[in-house]
Amino acid sequence: MIVRFGLDALAGVLAEVGIARPFVIASDRWRGLDVPHDAWWSEVPSHRVAVSPSADGILGIGGGSAIDTAKAASSASGLPLVSIPTTYSGAEWTTSFGIRSPDRRMQGGGAGAHPAGIVYDVDLTLALPRDVSAGTALNALAHTAEALYVAGRSDEGDAEALAGAPLIAASLPRVLADGSDREARTELLTGAMHAGHALGLAGLGLAHAMAQAAGGRYGLPHGAMNAICLPPALAFNREAVPEEVARFGEAIGGDAVERTRELARLGGFERLRDFGVPEDDLGELAEAAAGRRGNAVNPRVATPDEIRVLFESVW
Repeated sequence: MIVRFGLDALAGVLAEVGIARPFVIASDRWRGLDVPHDAWWSEVPSHRVAVSPSADGILGIGGGSAIDTAKAASSASGLPLVSIPTTYSGAEWTTSFGIRSPDRRMQGGGAGAHPAGIVYDVDLTLALPRDVSAGTALNALAHTAEALYVAGRSDEGDAEALAGAPLIAASLPRVLADGSDREARTELLTGAMHAGHALGLAGLGLAHAMAQAAGGRYGLPHGAMNAICLPPALAFNREAVPEEVARFGEAIGGDAVERTRELARLGGFERLRDFGVPEDDLGELAEAAAGRRGNAVNPRVATPDEIRVLFESVW
């Protein structure tokens, strides 16, 4: 993967990848950016993206929804993808994607995207709303935690996770106190870069399985759902992999469960009920989460009944 910092590096990255006529997937808010484009698709998220036949590559700009839409387009067309992430979601590092309709309802998913380059620019994150900053950063933090213990973990993934986790935990409170703090934003974006790399190397675990089940059903923000689901998932996994969970806690400066819960509360995320999730649906959500791959590769595969208890603890 080609990784560069600064939007002025985009032209060079596109040239390295071999893209001269990029099909841009980005919401209208980014039309003011000086980026080349063969055509522009502004419906984000989208389950009906149609790539221009004259394009020779995909350029995705935005958060996880935009990058996932771009990955779906890359998979369908076979074209290489360059991403310009504007949040901390880490979607730019993986080949898999979720497909949502414009109202954010899950329509399916897939794999087989062709990510080839990433350009990070901290200036694109300075106006990120507080809730999106917190949610996507906590999603990144979940990537670092799960990379340490899922079935796909590796020494390389551990190194990326342990590089990213302390940066995210230290910088997020500063960003939430002052979103214009460029130094804190740079530190957080760097941490999210490492977290995304860890995600790409290792994959997802139980916390993400729970977050995807809840978020996908109700069209809720993926970051917020991860912020709520990570603490109970860590508590559940601590019984199976205590050393790995403790290692994560050391990286973020405290007990893994309590520190992640503290950061989630700081971002305004505490209970599923606050997002309108009905208590009567928890059993169905638990069934859905139990069947997701994140649970299958978790160090301790959870039953639907166990996941329901976890959901109930944060309802």
